[in-house]
Amino acid sequence: MRIFRHHLFPAIVLLGAAEFAVFLVSPEIFSHVASGEGGWRIDLVDWTRMISYGVIMALAMAAMGLYHRRQRAAFAGIMVRVVVALGGGSAVVGLVSYLVPTLQIARSILVGSVVLSTVLVGICRFTFDRLVDDNIFRRRVLVLGAGRRARSISQLRRRTDLRGFMVVGFSEAQGDERVVPPERLVDTGASLAVYCADNEVDEIVVAMDDRRRSFPVHDLLECRVRGVEITELVDFLERETGKVRLDVLNPSWIIFSPGFGRNWWRSMSERSFDVLASLAILTLASPVILLTMLAIKLEEGLRAPVFYRQVRVGLEGRQFSVLKFRSMRVDAEAQGAQWAAKRDSRVTRVGAVIRKMRIDELPQIINVLKGDMGFVGPRPERPEFVAQFDERIPYYRERHYVKPGITGWAQLCYPYGASEQDAALKLEYDLYYVKNRSLLFDVMILLQTVEVVLWGKGGR
Repeated sequence: MRIFRHHLFPAIVLLGAAEFAVFLVSPEIFSHVASGEGGWRIDLVDWTRMISYGVIMALAMAAMGLYHRRQRAAFAGIMVRVVVALGGGSAVVGLVSYLVPTLQIARSILVGSVVLSTVLVGICRFTFDRLVDDNIFRRRVLVLGAGRRARSISQLRRRTDLRGFMVVGFSEAQGDERVVPPERLVDTGASLAVYCADNEVDEIVVAMDDRRRSFPVHDLLECRVRGVEITELVDFLERETGKVRLDVLNPSWIIFSPGFGRNWWRSMSERSFDVLASLAILTLASPVILLTMLAIKLEEGLRAPVFYRQVRVGLEGRQFSVLKFRSMRVDAEAQGAQWAAKRDSRVTRVGAVIRKMRIDELPQIINVLKGDMGFVGPRPERPEFVAQFDERIPYYRERHYVKPGITGWAQLCYPYGASEQDAALKLEYDLYYVKNRSLLFDVMILLQTVEVVLWGKGGR
């Protein structure tokens, strides 16, 4: 499924719908049981209250990364996130009840609803894990090719990358240098269409190393008219892994594929979103900002600078000064620009805390208001590193076709990078974002950043 350029895993859509239904009915079920009243009579106010509770709880779940396809936590970790999400959601419901009396839910009903929701969501999650593992939602895929390009599929190992499909086999093509394990090869026989029908193949991924030799045009056309989907390797990997693989990418794909474009409506909506979100978060985070400023002064003295300015590369390669809370010693870069390392001795005690919780990024909201950055986008890098990466990493400059952001798709999917190899791997997620960005995608990324902050993912 694809909505607003973003690929959605059908099983997660179904899970989200089931859990929203749980949130929708939990207050009424608990209220009905607690009161002991017979019959069900739900008026317009009840429906409004139920929908309000359901939407808030669903958003809280999304903020904990519980609808992120690449959520890797085990069942126990998932349930911890569920408890945190519903606890935070209940606080928001309480605030809404105070501000809008018609949506008020009694405290005892709210507590009971949250407990009931937690139990029912636990059942949904347990069932979901079993169904996904049983291949019910997975597409059956035949890979046309057994060489270097096809190997990019055979090497996928993570459970999160394999949730959407299962490989029926690899069909060796003329011109391939066989690198796929022999036990995974299949013989499709005289008719590719008949093989697909006999083996219930849903999709063929074209991953031939050399298409100039015996490209099976007629066979693929026959399969397509019979309902088998034919997909390019780059498109398939983009959909299943949430990134654009550099090792199989070619310039023509970027030129002819949808995405990678701009229009006035998208620019206007993104700018409006950035300004409104910045003002809202700046207001809500003002106590944290003041406490952080005080903590830095208390640790290093009244004359110690609170903020740190650093030149970064932004939209279309233009340079700007990014603003952050200072988390390292004043002389941290006396020897020149360098990557941050684990347990970096240059980081102060306050700095270690604010970097782990991403509080050091809050002053960048000023950069967003100025228009140098967006709330969501690729992480802005320093000119010294950008010059190096432009020379050594293909397609690196394409990430500068959008504004850099405080948070982004790469930050959600990949830990903190501290090397050229990390920069190349993060670029694959950045290119996915540049290609598929939309306002809905930005909102989803911003929501899921809450989990990154609370669980301290990637902070260094």
